[in-house]
Amino acid sequence: MTDSHASEGALLDLDVTAIAHGGVFIARHEGRVVFVSDAIPGERVRARLADPSSGSAGDGADKRSFWRAETVEVLDASEHRRPHVWPEADVSRAPEQRPGGADLGHIDVAHQRVLKRRVLQEALDRFAGGGIDAPEVEATGTDENWRTRVTLHVDDEGRIGPFAARSHRVVPVAAHVLARPAVDAAARELRGLPEGRIELVEPADGEVRRVLRTEAERLAHGTRGRRGPRRPAPETIVERVGERSFTLDADGFWQIHPAAAGLLDGAVAELLDGRVDPDAAHLDLYGGVGLFSATLARLGARRITTVESSARATRHAAANLRDLGVQAVTARVDRFLRGGGEATEGVAGGTVILDPPRSGAGRAVVEDVAALDPAAIAYVACDPVALARDLATFRGLGFEPRTLRAFDLFPHSHHLETVALLTR
Repeated sequence: MTDSHASEGALLDLDVTAIAHGGVFIARHEGRVVFVSDAIPGERVRARLADPSSGSAGDGADKRSFWRAETVEVLDASEHRRPHVWPEADVSRAPEQRPGGADLGHIDVAHQRVLKRRVLQEALDRFAGGGIDAPEVEATGTDENWRTRVTLHVDDEGRIGPFAARSHRVVPVAAHVLARPAVDAAARELRGLPEGRIELVEPADGEVRRVLRTEAERLAHGTRGRRGPRRPAPETIVERVGERSFTLDADGFWQIHPAAAGLLDGAVAELLDGRVDPDAAHLDLYGGVGLFSATLARLGARRITTVESSARATRHAAANLRDLGVQAVTARVDRFLRGGGEATEGVAGGTVILDPPRSGAGRAVVEDVAALDPAAIAYVACDPVALARDLATFRGLGFEPRTLRAFDLFPHSHHLETVALLTR
């Protein structure tokens, strides 16, 4: 087959050579890169070509310079292949019927961590300026039934389930194998819901909450120039890390893996141990409901400001941290830093914790943080490419990553969490 005859649905026999960021794998066909799902480096697979004109590399590349394909048959299997942890996502099922969220579930879990380290290393080499060794990806001790939070969707025909991989098509499934048993049981009981989405949340008390967002509500609140009915205040839940409780909205942000919050709290504390000056000012940026502000206080910090764009999360943070005297500010981080003010005075010699969204902090925030001249920066990242780009900016401003740790907080998916310590 030549490129000129390639069309959607064509079958290609591909030799898979590497893993790419985003849970897909790399092969070549007549010199053209093909990103293929559900494969493993070293395998030969037969893959069905997706629309060859619809790909996007996500980094500015010409979308026609590569193709996407979906494995439909394994011709020469890797020694690391295993029966998919989620049978309904197995390669034996039609690609359009495979639920998303477990894109590495066909790989032995120890080898998943090897591959994730490769992705992190490639990101550091390509975007962070090189010379940084990716750490081994550490296990959490729980690889199965770890999702305390699951988002399901309801389509216009009433079908309930996750989206199919790389689509917005609802796929009903018999079980949610990555979810906590109580969350899976709650999902199985769902019936007769209106179009929209439902979040199932199991907090520390083990009682599953259901948060329904209908399509009608979304449209009412999203129409310009029109106010929909006010939503009732969401239910609050309580999570725990060590001896401290954190109240948050049931649909608010909290780590999905039950061990994650405590593990990240401990990792940040270890990186900053001995670096927290009690007399300096300290910032917890993208602070959510206050997890890392509590970490700073435990390390001896007395002047702490947490900054979060969600007003409700900030109110929860203020209450969660009231006994620690933490100042909770509702603001976008970039605007807060640009405005300066009393909260940023004294950060020179202090510490800054960054826990940005998947897109990273970005150049403007990094430049403003560096300008405050903190003694140490702890950066918590859920995307290796965004982390690497921000590290490059920090390095250009004189801050070097001294220690990196990586954690497999999302087993059977391509995601990982990385924590970095930066100092001048």
